[in-house]
Order: sequence, then C-alpha cells, then structure tokens
Amino acid sequence: MSSDEQYGSFLDQANQDTGAGAGKAAAAAAPASSTSRSAGAQQLKTTDTEVPTALEGVEEFYTSESDEPFEVVSLKWEGRAMCSEDDFASLVGHTSDAEVSTVEMPEFDPDGRYENVVKAVEKAGDGKARVFRVEMGRSRVQYYVLGFDKKGARVVGFRAMAVES
Repeated sequence: MSSDEQYGSFLDQANQDTGAGAGKAAAAAAPASSTSRSAGAQQLKTTDTEVPTALEGVEEFYTSESDEPFEVVSLKWEGRAMCSEDDFASLVGHTSDAEVSTVEMPEFDPDGRYENVVKAVEKAGDGKARVFRVEMGRSRVQYYVLGFDKKGARVVGFRAMAVES
C-alpha cells in the first residue's frame, strides 16, 4: 500500500460484515434440505428437518487456521439412540474413504471456549453432546457437535469447518 489512507480503506473493506450470521438465520428458519460445499467438492447434508429453537441465535466461530462459523445441523434419524460413526457418515452423505471418528469433549474443547454451542446442543437434544470428526482432505476437517432428539426423531447440533495442518 502506498499510503495510510489506502491501507485504512483496505482494512475497512476487510472488516465489513459479510452477512455470515444472516445465512445461519435463514438456515434455521427453513426446514428444507440443505447441503454445503467443502474441500474436494463433496457436499454434506446439514438440514432436512425443522431446526430446534434452542439452536437458533447461537453465533460462535470454531478457531483453527481458518476461523469458521458453527452452522446448524438438524437431520432426520429414526434410530432409538444416537447414530454410530458409520451411520453418521451415511446420514450426512459422506461417501469418501476418509475417516469419520468420535472425539471426546475435553479433546474437542479443552478450554471451554465452545460452552454456548455445547449447552445449546444439550438443550435441543437428550442432554448429552457428542463430537464427530469428518476428514475432508489432507488438512480440512469438519467437527459436528450433536445431540439426539428422540422425540423429534432427529440428530441436532452444529457443524464447523477447520483447517488443521
């Protein structure tokens, strides 16, 4: 940059609200099925049923090499308990050979940074939040913080993208 004014203008543009929160609100309002594009052009499903009110209004970001917002997840699940890793991979449409695993909460959130996310999931589901980790390539992963809503016959919670190198 050649001047302080140009640099200031650059910073102002970089810090403008991009409407990320508005997209989350729209996803929460619409029960229509939605997917999102991620690394490798694979699309994973995030909603196909009504979103619980306990998940609305949570605006948190997962901190990694790319800070990404938590996105609402609400998927039909007819099981009697929370889905397994294999069932979860099928539920979201994960078709590659990459690994889907569960992560213990202290490993996922050792500092309690995502307490609002976890509490909302516990309230919307069965009182217990679980974390699934889906590999999306060499350095991209998705974390799903989920609960089981037996009454609503659905898996509910949030998903966040992460870059881990």
